[in-house]
Amino acid sequence: MAQKILNQLTPPNGPGFQYVVVDKDATIFEYSTGLADIRGNKPLDLNHTLAAFSMTKTLTAIAMLQMVEQGRLDLDDKLIDLFPHPYDPDVTIRQLLAHTAGIPNPIPLKWVHLVDDHSVYDEKEALTAVLEKHHKSASQPGTKYRYSNIGYWLLGQVIEQLSGVSFPRFMQEHVFARLELPPADIGFLIEDGGNHAKGYLKKWSFMDIAGRFLIEDEVFGDTEGSWIHIRNLYPNGPSFGGAVGTARAFSVILQDLLSEQSRLLGPTGKQLLFTQQAVASGKKVDMTLGWHIRQLDSSTYFYKEGGGAGFCAEMRIYPESGVASVLMANRTSFNFKKHLSGLDRLFVAPNRRMPVTKK
Repeated sequence: MAQKILNQLTPPNGPGFQYVVVDKDATIFEYSTGLADIRGNKPLDLNHTLAAFSMTKTLTAIAMLQMVEQGRLDLDDKLIDLFPHPYDPDVTIRQLLAHTAGIPNPIPLKWVHLVDDHSVYDEKEALTAVLEKHHKSASQPGTKYRYSNIGYWLLGQVIEQLSGVSFPRFMQEHVFARLELPPADIGFLIEDGGNHAKGYLKKWSFMDIAGRFLIEDEVFGDTEGSWIHIRNLYPNGPSFGGAVGTARAFSVILQDLLSEQSRLLGPTGKQLLFTQQAVASGKKVDMTLGWHIRQLDSSTYFYKEGGGAGFCAEMRIYPESGVASVLMANRTSFNFKKHLSGLDRLFVAPNRRMPVTKK
């Protein structure tokens, strides 16, 4: 059954994916397939890094909750007291984390820059331009759920203000290093271009045609078979989508969150990370302070997905089964929900655990 599902996920001679399932103590299953480099016919393995994009937001939430535990801020502190912004002055940190702050969410397809230009990139300048262009609130704070990349970009600025170091450095020192994850496995830079999977977009797909009108031409690389190579790039706001890593590295973070004694968060922070949130009316939203909430059959799970130019990914935690999963692919369009759910059913259902398998 697992092999049948896995075979459906990978086109012949095309991009691939990494899939890892863990519990708090061990890796239950891990698998990689497809190509990291189509032109070079280089197989994708479990050591290749891939862009995680919005999966980063859960990591940002963990960092914010660390600061709450340390007493550096309160969840109900107003953003305006920590970082200047054009939105409603009553917007709070809690609302930003839960996407209930009413911050707009324009499609951020152009909020990227090529890796080759990173040395001259100015994040402050880029954020200022976005805030000036999209300065109107989409709704009153706390009244409804509205997903916002800008909201999490602002959270990254709060972390920098309170810590006195850059957001990537804070994450390295307070998240990745605590779990002994080296920069080569996860971080905010492509440490080794030869070990970073190429990102791809299917030629003549809807995203290919639409993207030509929405994304700068310089992002598109050469055609490799029936795929278009997307050149290496970074999102302009690292805190809303800049993490780069392996599925194995993300699984280590999930393992920590499954454990009784997390190295990332104390009991208070961990409880907050998994507590469902509500708007001012009392109506609950399918969101915690960092995770979205959904059900697979009768099992509730927490998840965060990510997708962008050349890559897509999703990670999940199933607290009732005590397992977590990560699926990362080096192509833009991918039916993650269907395929990941099909794979995860093999591990979250009672008495259906598979033996540890590696490829």
